[in-house]
Amino acid sequence: MDAAKRLATLNRIRKLSVLMDTSIRVPVFGFRIGLDPIIGLVPGAGDLISTIFSAYIIFLATRFRIPSKDLVEMIFNVGLEAVVGTVPLVGDLFDAFYKSNIRNLAILEQHLMAVEPELEEVRSEISESKVSRF
Repeated sequence: MDAAKRLATLNRIRKLSVLMDTSIRVPVFGFRIGLDPIIGLVPGAGDLISTIFSAYIIFLATRFRIPSKDLVEMIFNVGLEAVVGTVPLVGDLFDAFYKSNIRNLAILEQHLMAVEPELEEVRSEISESKVSRF
């Protein structure tokens, strides 16, 4: 996969992680939640749907050949959120605070900064070219 495709995949992971974990600001408190705890409110299917989204993010992350140690940690994050998320109300609160997708994004970005720092350079160049057009 070339740098542009890798960057597009990384940006997709970023967008999905933010959507699921921090896309909505709670007024007054300033706390951010995503769709994950909201979807989790649907009895039974909600936690399954959230887990499928999280598994898709991990699937995309495997395209970057992350080490098995990091992959196990990412799976643990999603598994923990899935298991605790099945507990009514307490699980939804846990989902809102634990944010497994953002944690997994941080693991992936840390790995990429170590092995592929040029991805960030390509991202910066693309951002600068978009700004210069306006």
